Amino acid sequence: MAAKASSAYSDEAFLEYVVKALVDKPEAVEVNRKVDEMGVLLSVKVDKEDVGKLIGRLGNTAKALRTLLRVVGIKNHARVNLKIEEPEGGTHVPRSREMDDMVGDLKL
Repeated sequence: MAAKASSAYSDEAFLEYVVKALVDKPEAVEVNRKVDEMGVLLSVKVDKEDVGKLIGRLGNTAKALRTLLRVVGIKNHARVNLKIEEPEGGTHVPRSREMDDMVGDLKL
């Protein structure tokens, strides 16, 4: 029965392992697992300086993590979603589509 309990949370262990390998401060990584009617939600917090590494250029690292978690979820007959928590003091500034259009207009 112990093997079944560990496989039930293999998604959480997998995410924690991969995220700790990606960031510079693995001791700051926190993974929380919540189950509801929509499936499994894994929330991950990292140091504010490591958020960019976790998301990746154009969000490619985050997309890859979500894809891998989907595969782990399918193996365990569950739907697994990933939420990247914004850390305290984070510098994330959402980009405006209007700003992108203005910058595009400036290109000669």
